[in-house]
Amino acid sequence: MIHPLSDVQAVVPKTTRVWQFVVILKHALIGENCNICSHCFIENDVQIGNNVTIKCGVSLWDGITIEEDVQIGPDVTFTNDKYPRAKQSFVLQRITIKKGASVGAASVILGGVTIGENAMIGAGSLVTKDIPNNELWYGSPAKFIKNI
Repeated sequence: MIHPLSDVQAVVPKTTRVWQFVVILKHALIGENCNICSHCFIENDVQIGNNVTIKCGVSLWDGITIEEDVQIGPDVTFTNDKYPRAKQSFVLQRITIKKGASVGAASVILGGVTIGENAMIGAGSLVTKDIPNNELWYGSPAKFIKNI
């Protein structure tokens, strides 16, 4: 289902739901059985696996890979440039969210970071470095809490 008030330029599988006011650029790769909620923006160099939920207000910039079975909470912010400057070139920093991971609402994920399989990031966290598989991290900056 693609809501008529969205602007979807990419190929989206019929099993994926795209809600109102979503923009998906032409070269983005979107998986099966995803739920992309309202007010999301997805750039060209983005890969989203199967069974992914992206809640409202999330922008996915070039260089982001989200593997299957991932939950991205509302208003999560991703960056892809360590030293942003208007109208100047930048060095793309890729982000990978591994299979089964969850990112809590209003978290900030800095460029160059990998969040491991089944890892969980608590709401409002600032992720500045790689997160290992099967660990819960939260805070600002995010710190290890426990194995899960």
